[in-house]
Amino acid sequence: MAKKRKNGQGTVRERKDGRWEGRHIVGYDENGKPKTKSVLAKTKAECIEKLKKLQAEYGEVSPFKIKPDMRFGDWINYWYENHSKPSIRPTTQKGYEEWIYVHTIPALGHIKLNKLTQADCQKFLNEMKANGRKIHRDTKGPGMSEKSVRSCYHMIRMALERAVKDGLIKKNPILGVKLPPTEQKEMKLLSMDEIQRFLIQAKEEGMYELFLLELTTGLRRGEILALTWDDLNFKTGELHINKQFTPAGGKIILCEPKTKAAFRTIVLPPPMVELLKEYKKGIFSPLMFPSRIKPEQPIDPGYVRKRLQQILQRADCKKVRFHDLRHTFVTMSLEHGMDVKTLSSIIGHVSSRTTLNIYSHITSEMQENAAANIDRGIAKAEVEEKETETHAETQVFEPVKLPRRRPGTGYIKQLNDHLWEGRYSPVWPDGKKHSRNVYGRTQEETEAKLADLIIQMKAEIAALRSGKATEYPDGVSPKKKQLAAYLIENPGVSNKSYIARQLGMAITTVHKYYDEVRAELAALAVS
Repeated sequence: MAKKRKNGQGTVRERKDGRWEGRHIVGYDENGKPKTKSVLAKTKAECIEKLKKLQAEYGEVSPFKIKPDMRFGDWINYWYENHSKPSIRPTTQKGYEEWIYVHTIPALGHIKLNKLTQADCQKFLNEMKANGRKIHRDTKGPGMSEKSVRSCYHMIRMALERAVKDGLIKKNPILGVKLPPTEQKEMKLLSMDEIQRFLIQAKEEGMYELFLLELTTGLRRGEILALTWDDLNFKTGELHINKQFTPAGGKIILCEPKTKAAFRTIVLPPPMVELLKEYKKGIFSPLMFPSRIKPEQPIDPGYVRKRLQQILQRADCKKVRFHDLRHTFVTMSLEHGMDVKTLSSIIGHVSSRTTLNIYSHITSEMQENAAANIDRGIAKAEVEEKETETHAETQVFEPVKLPRRRPGTGYIKQLNDHLWEGRYSPVWPDGKKHSRNVYGRTQEETEAKLADLIIQMKAEIAALRSGKATEYPDGVSPKKKQLAAYLIENPGVSNKSYIARQLGMAITTVHKYYDEVRAELAALAVS
């Protein structure tokens, strides 16, 4: 009689065709039935070796049956893997896994599913609120936030609702527990003066288009970073929001918007459309806001967050999050008379109720102001006017000039009293930097030439990336080429100062390449 294999080692048998087959349980379906994988081999020993590799790949799965008296920890793990995980976003998965494996299973996992009580759930949630924080306890205190406790509650509730639906328990034990009140955090909004200063400084630092579009639309950060030029109809101004970038596991992945309501089309005002049309001339990427280093990828959300804080500080604005720019847009829209239903569709809320709940304080203030206006205008009542501060005449904000030029704008310097040099040195698809220079008699002239040069070089790089062009720059300095052409036509001229004046070139540049060019020309003459 063949020796029986231990539990968890799989099964091995000889088939009628003489081959050996090994099977291993790799999971369970929705009905609790095992799912298996098989391996085939000519000999038993070979089959066992293949089976060991299969087991190492999938790991050992603890066999259990879906039944009322199973441990709650086994049930919530099964529910998450089979019912929840396949249908939620990676960022949501990360949160669920923390609630399940860090908090819920250690506290409630040992209790049988059909023995879990409301008191057990209440005690668990109370402990989370009072002493549930696992990290940052020194800075944030031992207790979890009200939002975190509520998130964990909703996750457990869904898992237990599934158990009720499957007939494992008669009623959901977590229903009726007392939850901590919802935190109503004060929104930080930019004032009109702050918005003006912020945008002026953003233009100085090359982030104007992104932040202006945000203040014009109220898009979520992941939505605005995922925008492509195909999403915008320049003729109608229609902007289609149908995707978003989401950080997950140290990477940025492209996924669907947050909700079905987040799939939407909004119409941009004509000035915004014209601005983006002009901005597009210098962007050689399908993405509207690509990374300056890797144009095929979006700007990193962390970089956007960092740049936002830097610009706010230099513009003397209060510290706000990127999401607060969305709040600022909503507030301005409500204050200027936009109805809640229209606003809800623009910002991608599931319903107007969601918008009203989040921005109830704004609508309340608007109602108070309306009532006061009615009293003054109709009832002629004496209403105490709010004290208004007298402001001095508004001064034009001058942006902070940075010692370094912003990325992607090249380099410029003054060579002498009558000559300026501009240089752009991007990394080409071959992985090397190739520089080109322009020269002008004034800084303004050189800046204009440099801007044209950058657009030209970006177009060449984009053509190489797309396969429309195959020839890489030869790496030879345009100034060296210019000097070589002059010496070919004027072989007898050797005065470097004179050559520099004739070419409008710095004397240092002539000195740099003169001997090298003469030697190369001499070699060509010999050959």
